[in-house]
Amino acid sequence: MKSTDRRHQAYQFEQLVAEITACFLSADLGVTASVRPESSSYLASCLAVMKEDSRAILRAASKAQAAADYLHSLQDQKTTA
Repeated sequence: MKSTDRRHQAYQFEQLVAEITACFLSADLGVTASVRPESSSYLASCLAVMKEDSRAILRAASKAQAAADYLHSLQDQKTTA
């Protein structure tokens, strides 16, 4: 596999993590999401990742939860300071 292909796959995976993190945070904060025109290209990218790796969604969800937890901890620190 070419290094550019690996970089592209890594970018697609990070997009998947970011989208799931956004979903988690939106749900936690009670934010209603709206579908944006660029959402379809992000979702297509996510589907490509999941077709290549059947466990990608699980790995991405785990990283997304860790990111959401981290962001919540920053808010918690700010409110206690």
